[in-house]
Amino acid sequence: MAVFDLHLHTVRGSSDSGLTPEQLIEEAQRIGLDGVCLTEHSGGWEPHELEVKFKNSGLTVIRALEVNTDMGHILVFGLHRYVDGMHTAAGLRKAVDNAGGVMLSAHPFRNFFNRPPYNVNLLFRSANGNRPTTATEASKHPLFDLVDDVEVANGSNTDEENLFTLDVARHLGFKGSGGSDAHSTHGIGKCVTVFDGDIRTEADLIEALKAKAFAPGQGLHVGDLKPFSGVAASHPFHSA
Repeated sequence: MAVFDLHLHTVRGSSDSGLTPEQLIEEAQRIGLDGVCLTEHSGGWEPHELEVKFKNSGLTVIRALEVNTDMGHILVFGLHRYVDGMHTAAGLRKAVDNAGGVMLSAHPFRNFFNRPPYNVNLLFRSANGNRPTTATEASKHPLFDLVDDVEVANGSNTDEENLFTLDVARHLGFKGSGGSDAHSTHGIGKCVTVFDGDIRTEADLIEALKAKAFAPGQGLHVGDLKPFSGVAASHPFHSA
């Protein structure tokens, strides 16, 4: 079993983050993470930089991207820099396929339940202003035909947003991933992804994501790792 925070931002590749590599290492070690994915908004990390910054951390650190597309934010693994056409979800799909990677919809229902005028999630609003009222309706959005899975447990979302996303994922047959979406030490490990086996490399990560050999988790940051299932979990994860 390997516990990863699949959604993190540092000062190296995300201008809205205040999280330094040193702070990330200290907090990840403290709470017991096995690895992290640096899903930077603008990329920025090169392999030699990861080696220098994280070589003695004991963590598996994988560089990734969070890409802003016409269908919302998408986490990308296996593609390390921006290419032409990836501003659309369809174009991104082609680029990720060419790289042999994986793409996950990130927090697709953020702000979905806010009262007007703060319900600024426009992705799930039709031209006439209507929006889906059930998870079944929401699951029909073309976004979900393009991604490999969806982030159901996002540490910066509300419980209502996450639980609705989990319901949508169940309709789609997705496993659902977890990540803190942290931009500082606050909240690292609040939501995580728990893999069935060990993850040591980017190739391991991509293989496990494609094989659906993972599940969303929560509570690692407070020493109480449990499945993220939409109901009160009485049993923590256990390794085989």
